[in-house]
Amino acid sequence: MLFSRANFVLFGLCAVLLVAGYMLLSQGQVPVAEGDNHLSRSVAPAVLVAVYCILIPFAILYGYGRKKDTDKAAKKVTQ
Repeated sequence: MLFSRANFVLFGLCAVLLVAGYMLLSQGQVPVAEGDNHLSRSVAPAVLVAVYCILIPFAILYGYGRKKDTDKAAKKVTQ
């Protein structure tokens, strides 16, 4: 199997963070009288960049190159 359960859990976490980031981004700018909305202007873009540039590639590559237990068992049988 190409992706393991851990990969899918990480993809799910990425999806939740993407939705949260876009929800924060969609809040827009708050009028000056009420204060500045730092979530929409600085936190949301940082979350989106982190998810797209760090978490999604990590979710894809997590576990790549590990030998599975089935490979070890196959070697024992052939010996």
